[in-house]
Amino acid sequence: MNISKVASRTGLTSKTIRYYESIGLIEAARRLDNGYRDYSEQQLQELKFVQQARVLGFSLDECRELLELNRNKQRRSADVKKIAGEKLADVETKIQQLQAMKSGLCRLIESCAGDENPDCSILTALSDQ
Repeated sequence: MNISKVASRTGLTSKTIRYYESIGLIEAARRLDNGYRDYSEQQLQELKFVQQARVLGFSLDECRELLELNRNKQRRSADVKKIAGEKLADVETKIQQLQAMKSGLCRLIESCAGDENPDCSILTALSDQ
């Protein structure tokens, strides 16, 4: 299957697919006589796998590790669960950081009169920090 069809079926761009090949995340597609890439069903499935993992926030290195575990039929599910648990902890930390940012921004916005006066408590607060 050609790269445009794979892109359509995975939701990835052709550029992203070529990049994943270039860094060895997925096996390079075989080349047809005309030089076009020809992707197998397995490569399609692995690209879908990576796309789903990326949606969940896994880094490319983590995707590589998960792909290796997925390919290894002797894997331990505990290894997969550990990676997912670490990602969840990262997400929870980011959520806490975003909530703190939101609270800070809300306080700044509430403190600003938002009128025609040039004095702005937001700018003052940012300058004082």
